[in-house]
Amino acid sequence: MTIEINNESAIAVDEASLQRLAVYALDAMHVHPDAELAIVLVDEGAMEQLHVQWMDEPGPTDVLSFPMDELRPGTEDQPTPPGLLGDIVLCPQVAAAQAETAGHSMGEELLLLTTHGILHLLGFDHAEPAEEKEMFGIQRDILVGFSMQERRR
Repeated sequence: MTIEINNESAIAVDEASLQRLAVYALDAMHVHPDAELAIVLVDEGAMEQLHVQWMDEPGPTDVLSFPMDELRPGTEDQPTPPGLLGDIVLCPQVAAAQAETAGHSMGEELLLLTTHGILHLLGFDHAEPAEEKEMFGIQRDILVGFSMQERRR
């Protein structure tokens, strides 16, 4: 998998952890090994501009996903075709504030937001209760599995 991470924010983040999580999540969703993903971390000002431009909503947000080839989850027998999964944009400042409220680290929040963004790139949504239940269940399973893998490292 090609996963490019660019930290354009003023906040240091554990890019290696984000990389490992992305690989884990994409493997769990049976995404082809030749798929490409970009993760960009930006400051609040840049995130607010993107939020207004693409969602027509004011203020910075935590994560935005920009799908490219509209890949969908595969199966063990039939992974997704190779292609451009898309871009995830994260805002560490917003993640830090949310992490404090949730009672965990900014790093854990960024892992959650990255997983959330990947699922959006794969076509998941949470607008309806049934969609939310499915998406958040998969998100939880990925994060728990990744956490267990990390403990074994």
